[in-house]
Amino acid sequence: MKVLAFHGAPVYLTVDARAIEAAAVAVKKPPPLMEKAGLAAAEIARDIAGGTGKPVLVLAGPGNNGGDAFVVARHLKKWYFKVTVVFAGDEKKLSVDAKAALGAWRKAGGTIVPSLPASRQWGMVVDGIFGIGLERDVTGQYAEWINTINSLRVPVLALDAPSGLHSDTGRVMGCAVRATHTVTFIALKPGLLTLDGPDHCGEVHLSMLDLDAQSLRPASGSLVDREVIASALNPRRMNSHKGDYGSVGVIGGDHGMVGAALLAGRAALKLGTGRVYLGLIARDAPLLDVVQPELMLRTADEVLKLKNLSCLAVGPGLGLTPDAAFYLKWAIESQLPLVLDADALNIVAGDTGLKKQLKQIDTEKILTPHPAEAARLLGTSTSEVQKDRIGSALKLAKNLNSLVVLKGAGSICASPDGIWHINTSGNPGMASAGMGDVLTGMIAALLSQGAEPKTALLAGVYLHGAAADHAVANGVGPAGLTATDTIDAARYLLNQR
Repeated sequence: MKVLAFHGAPVYLTVDARAIEAAAVAVKKPPPLMEKAGLAAAEIARDIAGGTGKPVLVLAGPGNNGGDAFVVARHLKKWYFKVTVVFAGDEKKLSVDAKAALGAWRKAGGTIVPSLPASRQWGMVVDGIFGIGLERDVTGQYAEWINTINSLRVPVLALDAPSGLHSDTGRVMGCAVRATHTVTFIALKPGLLTLDGPDHCGEVHLSMLDLDAQSLRPASGSLVDREVIASALNPRRMNSHKGDYGSVGVIGGDHGMVGAALLAGRAALKLGTGRVYLGLIARDAPLLDVVQPELMLRTADEVLKLKNLSCLAVGPGLGLTPDAAFYLKWAIESQLPLVLDADALNIVAGDTGLKKQLKQIDTEKILTPHPAEAARLLGTSTSEVQKDRIGSALKLAKNLNSLVVLKGAGSICASPDGIWHINTSGNPGMASAGMGDVLTGMIAALLSQGAEPKTALLAGVYLHGAAADHAVANGVGPAGLTATDTIDAARYLLNQR
């Protein structure tokens, strides 16, 4: 998805966004925030429509989102668009600002109708039905409005959030508008960026309304963007050798799953690790990777006994056998920085003692679960994890005293101190086997070369998605994009920082 926001833009939960809005309103600095929001959205709508005179359908809901819609309508009418406003709420229940916005719309010669016109010939639609804070499923007349919007093949601009989308979690509340553009006010909201948000928001525009949100209420969340890649590693010195760039040990590759370990190892190698060792569990494991002969293939025992390792990546193709559990415990006891993925996480989830040991060890730990693995670690269901991705990632980070990335659309990176980040790079082509193994290798590579653990996590996650985007932009995917395709793309992007 495309997010038009500045570097490291803060992301606020609804309760915090409301607090910022209340603090700004209390200052009573004209014009009112609703007027600022409506004008900002109208300017975007004008650009999207691409010319005056076009018929524009504006849907106004019963709350302040509807008030924003009245302001948008007034400005578009002033700019000679043919505006139809639909409003089915109770005027007496509107807030003071929304009543004023409706009054100004009427004063400008505008009218309202209580139901959708029969015409389907619209130049664009402005969705001002519900904004942020929706907590119930959309039903009845408003659900019909949303379904109608979604059936029209015209640009749709959503105000603050697409109606029906939960602004904190990205869940669809019964049904939701599929917008081509969303303008969100004051700050980004997490529900626009994760779970179903990217499928419903289109291009996201941020209008801060002349407010400095951070000064009014510090944010606990932020956007991950390409700047993190530049900060991950220092430029290489001319006078250096492979030993200066770390050694990664990958533990995994049981019978039938050696490919997973190879993918992680290749990713670690091509992102600059000085030496990469693969500790393979399979008794029939190969002794050479003919595609990447620079990798050193050994047994898991041999790799875990090495004294020159910078970090361990455990999980790709690990399996769930007693041998796998033995090697994972050995890795945890090694006191080396750890990147844990796949079956390493599943083994931890089923072993209370190992879970306690992992939490207590004094070393850096980065966990990379997908929603089902996170659910096992939290003792809940995948659907519960997905209902609150931020809350789930934060709980997991705290429970295991680890850095965590909860993978998926809008991956959530969380740390034990309660700080979280949302990554927006990547595309549906990443729904492909081996992607998690490559991410594990990328994070391990950055960690082994001296990146701070949190930076290694954020940069690895962003770079992984950006590599997939780069591949698609160059004609590879999204359908048929492979994990291998992302490795060379990531190497290219890392060297462009």
